[in-house]
Amino acid sequence: MPPTLRIVLVEPREAGNVGAAARVMKNFGFGELWIVGEHPELLPTAGWWASGADDVLADARFAPALHEAIADAHATVATTSSRGRTTPVDFTPESLAGLFASLAEDQTLAIVFGREDSGLTRDELVQCQRTASIPTNDAFPTLNLAQSVGMFCYALSQIAHVPQPHDRPPAALVERMHERAEGLLLEVGFLHENNPARIYDELRAVAGRADLDEREVTIVLGIIRQIEWRLQKN
Repeated sequence: MPPTLRIVLVEPREAGNVGAAARVMKNFGFGELWIVGEHPELLPTAGWWASGADDVLADARFAPALHEAIADAHATVATTSSRGRTTPVDFTPESLAGLFASLAEDQTLAIVFGREDSGLTRDELVQCQRTASIPTNDAFPTLNLAQSVGMFCYALSQIAHVPQPHDRPPAALVERMHERAEGLLLEVGFLHENNPARIYDELRAVAGRADLDEREVTIVLGIIRQIEWRLQKN
């Protein structure tokens, strides 16, 4: 049995896109859909576009904020457009399929898609451990939301499931580590108060590539707690 794929749509603008995304998910055997934040009235338009995937639409879950939709996921990937990017992303759909295939049956990969017109905010991007993009024509790089969902679902459905032993921490635990680490680095003056994200975003990316397991994240949290205790004692 393969791991779970969770498709997360952040503030989708068009009900038809939600329905089309549900349809293409079902085309490739996936069914867990989450919708985050504000969204248009889905029915009846989304139902028309779902066209046979009404069950995926009916079972969709809703969350007011992104962190609630991905808190229990074991791998979280934010999708981003290649347009205007100066830094490389971690995955294409094909390479992300390799990560998905390595997950255990009881683990979840959450792929997060942003708004049709503006994508994900910086704060939403950094809540995810890794990033992914679909290589497209530089002269016309933007894909429809449902097309993007379909590209990832197709790629992930085509690879054999070969789980690798790795005790992945839930996203909420990783985010707790980052919050504590950023606070500590601010306290000791390593990060600048007026713009801590300039450096810490890079540290988040380093941690994401390290692919820490749950024990390693717990160790890092223990180190942070010990340093905080020592600073308070002094």
